[in-house]
Amino acid sequence: MLLSGAEILVKTLISEGVDTIFGYPGGSVLNIYDYLYKYKDQLKHYLTCHEQSAAHAADGYARATGKVGVCIATSGPGATNLVTGIATAYMDSTPMVAITGNVPKALLGKDSFQEVDITGITIPITKHNFIVKDVNELQGIIRKAFYIAKEGRPGPVLIDIPKDITIEKSDYEDLDPIEVTPKVKHITKDVLDEVARYINSSQKPLIYAGGGVINSGATEELIDIAEKINAPVATTLMCRGAIPSEHRLNTGMIGMHGSNASNILATKCDLIIALGARFSDRVISDKEFINNAKVVQIDVDPAEINKNVKVDSFIIGDIKSTLQKLIPLIKEKKNEEWLQTVENLKNLSASKNNDEKSEELTPRFLFEKLSEIDDGKFIITTEVGQHQMWTAQYFNFKNPRTLISSGGLGTMGFGLGAAIGVKIAQPDKTVFNIAGDGSFGMNCNEFATAVKYNIPIKVIVMNNNALGMVRQWQSLFYEARYSQTTLDRATDFVKLAEAFGGVGFRVEKREELENVLSSALITNKPVIIDYRIDSDKKVFPMVAPGAPIHQIINEEDVMGS
Repeated sequence: MLLSGAEILVKTLISEGVDTIFGYPGGSVLNIYDYLYKYKDQLKHYLTCHEQSAAHAADGYARATGKVGVCIATSGPGATNLVTGIATAYMDSTPMVAITGNVPKALLGKDSFQEVDITGITIPITKHNFIVKDVNELQGIIRKAFYIAKEGRPGPVLIDIPKDITIEKSDYEDLDPIEVTPKVKHITKDVLDEVARYINSSQKPLIYAGGGVINSGATEELIDIAEKINAPVATTLMCRGAIPSEHRLNTGMIGMHGSNASNILATKCDLIIALGARFSDRVISDKEFINNAKVVQIDVDPAEINKNVKVDSFIIGDIKSTLQKLIPLIKEKKNEEWLQTVENLKNLSASKNNDEKSEELTPRFLFEKLSEIDDGKFIITTEVGQHQMWTAQYFNFKNPRTLISSGGLGTMGFGLGAAIGVKIAQPDKTVFNIAGDGSFGMNCNEFATAVKYNIPIKVIVMNNNALGMVRQWQSLFYEARYSQTTLDRATDFVKLAEAFGGVGFRVEKREELENVLSSALITNKPVIIDYRIDSDKKVFPMVAPGAPIHQIINEEDVMGS
């Protein structure tokens, strides 16, 4: 069957199981869009307001499902507008295929109109990228791209397609997708036995769980091993939801804004079991605490072994497959004395947070109310800043893939596009995007996308009239010199919602929140809730950058400062 490159692309996407694509058309991809029109009954396209949000929507779609997210943009500025979204996916190991158009092959390298070397630009932020120079290779390249995006540690892949490739024709035979199997080659008896020895000899184990646990679908195995050895579980931001927030062994997030319990336990344990976690600087800061414990690391990516922390033993392989083989080798442990230490520290964390004033709107109050009404179907996306940390600290997560947030890159403007992708992927779930007024200003135009397609996401803007996290650093470390962090914008978020065609609510008193949330939930339209909080509300606990993980700043430490 002789088909054009554009039709080969679209048919191959459908064959790969793609039913949703996010993008923005332009001259170099006109032929592709013509075939998207012809195959619109099989492949739904969502037109975003900006290419960056197309990438974020594809990212959110992928994180909510585990499938590959797909986005498309034209050449030049269209392609470069995808870059932040691609980098976000790369840092958080999200499977994505980004498709860009380019000028015809004969015009490449000649500074042609809307030409950029997008493959050169994205080398550091993709698992792999391709520029298609021969239409006969197009299907094979697409198949490889999807395989690479899913295989091992997931990540984004870019395919750059010159316009003439989309016109040229080639014989097309519908091939099968390349099968992806878990990486198990290095999960040998010897390495399993060695790691098991470390775990079996430990009296005070701590599990440090990262996003790789969720990516590999290993949440049940995480809970199984934790319960078998009675080990506390400290999670990264990317792993929130892998173990329920209220599980007796969950000690909360670890790191710069981690719980007192998780951070202190990291200095008291005799063994750290790192599962799908990379010891990032926002988690370990100063490496002093590592000196007190042995470290075993299990990760699918060999590049992460011994990269940030020297480990005593490791296994390279799929987390789920590894734990399934490892758990039978582990002896059950009661660890009663260690569990008492854990419980005492969890109680200490709770007592340090019982300082809310009953009359004011606070982050904790918001997330307690959200947790109360969550029927197990809430998915939370976030922008980046204080609101992101409050979400991770205070919301009662029950299931994996229910916190969708930019961790590694810290991308302000991520959450709204991601929320759109999540809701499309999971239409039966209730999707809240938690935003700060600073982050929301980055990509609030995508609210128009939600309205156009009647995607009833609920946006809660934690409105403090400030770039809150930067202001917090200025307050603590820059003698309260608030340089360019007070917003003083006249934006009315309720009117903004209405102007876009959605629904807006405002919460200024505690007694208003319950009714507003109830109204938002029964509104079958996109919603913005303007939730007013004080500009000086800070995220605690906090570890100063570069400080040891146990040198924790709590709110009472800075009262009056």
